[in-house]
Amino acid sequence: MLERMFVESKAESQPSWSERLNAEQLDAVFDDSPSLLVVAGAGTGKTGTIAARVARLISEGVDPDRILLLTFTRRAAAEMLDRVASMTDRQAANRVWGGTFHSVANRLLRTHAESLGLSPSFTVLGPGDVSEMFALVRSELDQKPTRRRFPRAETLAAIYSRMVNGQVPLSEVITEHFPWCAEHHEAIREVSKLYVARKRRQQVLDYDDLLLHLRAFAASEAGGAALRARFDHVLVDEYQDTNPVQADIVLALSRNAERPGANITVVGDDAQAIYGFRAATVENLWSFTERFHGARMVSLTRNYRSTQPVLDVANGVLAQSQFLVRKELHTDVDVGPIPRLVTCDDEGAQSNWLCDELMRLRDDGLDLRDQAVLFRAGHHSAHLELELARRNIPFVKFGGLKFLEAGHIKDLLSLMRVLDNPGDELAWNRTLRMLEGVGPATVTRLLEELDVAGDPDGALRRFIDGGIAVSGRASADVARLREAWADCGVGGATDEDSDVSPAAQVDRLTELCALTFPRRYENPEARVADLEQLAVLAGGYQSRSRFLTEVVLDPPERTGDLAGPPHLDDEYLTLSTIHSAKGCEWTAVHLLHAADGNMPSDMALGDAEGLDEELRLAYVAVTRARAHLNVLFPLRYHIHRHGTDDRHHFAQLSRFFSPIRDRFDVAASGVVASAEAALDDVSVDVASEVDSFLDDLLD
Repeated sequence: MLERMFVESKAESQPSWSERLNAEQLDAVFDDSPSLLVVAGAGTGKTGTIAARVARLISEGVDPDRILLLTFTRRAAAEMLDRVASMTDRQAANRVWGGTFHSVANRLLRTHAESLGLSPSFTVLGPGDVSEMFALVRSELDQKPTRRRFPRAETLAAIYSRMVNGQVPLSEVITEHFPWCAEHHEAIREVSKLYVARKRRQQVLDYDDLLLHLRAFAASEAGGAALRARFDHVLVDEYQDTNPVQADIVLALSRNAERPGANITVVGDDAQAIYGFRAATVENLWSFTERFHGARMVSLTRNYRSTQPVLDVANGVLAQSQFLVRKELHTDVDVGPIPRLVTCDDEGAQSNWLCDELMRLRDDGLDLRDQAVLFRAGHHSAHLELELARRNIPFVKFGGLKFLEAGHIKDLLSLMRVLDNPGDELAWNRTLRMLEGVGPATVTRLLEELDVAGDPDGALRRFIDGGIAVSGRASADVARLREAWADCGVGGATDEDSDVSPAAQVDRLTELCALTFPRRYENPEARVADLEQLAVLAGGYQSRSRFLTEVVLDPPERTGDLAGPPHLDDEYLTLSTIHSAKGCEWTAVHLLHAADGNMPSDMALGDAEGLDEELRLAYVAVTRARAHLNVLFPLRYHIHRHGTDDRHHFAQLSRFFSPIRDRFDVAASGVVASAEAALDDVSVDVASEVDSFLDDLLD
């Protein structure tokens, strides 16, 4: 009580925006500790709290250029800085260093590239590019007779990334996460070394490299001092999702008793730590007060999103954790619909019940766009998607193919990457294979003739000048490519050597792609339209290098197609994996497949920490709901979902919801309840019929 009175009295002299904050938020905004941990439960207003803290620093005279705001998406950073602008002024907010860990690392590394032994024109590889490069290295080793059933390129990339981000030895990563690859341990080590060497030779960095190079720079005496002198305050959002490398970077920027540095504020919620598969570790949040100098913890528990009945379910799920910081979410909204636990006969009954419920809520005035269906894995919505399409209910699905993973997008970006970094062999490889009649062997020959590895700048010039020989089928494509690249301007790291804007380059290269797509892809017109949208995105950049880097570090999302044309009011339902739904909210949330084996995933049942992360996924799912929450549980799963036989197995209700059944309305049990109700009106003397049958057999 005394602390609350102190905080409120301290805020009396502050700007008017402080009146919108509660006592817990005010404590977080005005705390002056060298290091501050804000544990913010779901829906407790963490975004507004971070924005208010930045606004408070600016209002007290801190130079916005010396404030660093680290987030996990550019959209999150933009949203926070928009709020800061509404509290101070737009000009000051625009000067704050805001962005993702990777984008900030890219910016700092390019600034200090020469002193770090990097080329300022280094290319950043996206996840798809990493897999392609591993595929190239893998193919070289695969030619040896001892390489039998070698792991796929995507698996190699996943092993490498987990090793680097988790700071775990390769042998341990393989043993714990990829045991089926154990026999290839030495070969995987060799492939990884060749992958690293190829990156260095071509002056390309992947996502992991950006963080590793920044950490190494920050850990050095000169680099660390320079970075600590650059920022006075560092604020980190979603700290529970950081990996060990990111936590080390934040620590290197902080001040302590022996050295000056930045004040650190991190905001996170251990109950929403659900990215362990990306090597994120909640241990960073739990150990914060031990690792950082003068650290203090503040908790936000007042929820502004959900009704109390929804929070009762969320608190019940959270209470089962063996590891999490104990906290109880509460709200002033005491009334609301009781969450429902809906038991259905099978997946078909689940889909039928849910579609009926969606339309019932819509008829009651709740738009489809304010409802969401969540599930643990992308394939869990397959049956529902068919039923939605049959009933002509429009939907959009999140958690599928990403924009940059589409082949036609990779094609155009590879064309630009060669211009930006002629030493990028991966981009050359994809570009040359766009030519008619050109395969892997021809690509290898052309790269050697051009001497891409030894003289990359000369290689690009030789290609444009016609210094290579190609077959008749490819000659027309080569001529068009030479002309297109020449029209874009052949320069170095930036567009300083070219008068052609990035958007104009995309337009010119789209013309080239439009000629090749019909023989390479289905629906070429739609793919060309995607490239036209990419040109719109490029219009916001003056530098080709900056555009290529930003589109890789923070790519646009690509969702599934709408199931049929949306209604005239552009209404549609959202389908989403729980991972993709984090940070979102809807008035009504419907959670599918709440059965053991699906939630939690059967892959996590043997690991206490993995099981706890699955529990946190359930918590994230239910806290997306503002008012209506339906948890659906099919009793039976058919062995052949679309077959003619009735073979099936029975499921058990998720262990996360079984102990808290009393917090649900379990009376509404879907198709099963209707069947039982129908039997109540039937009277059949089956016992005598059975007895008569058995008597006949025994005679």
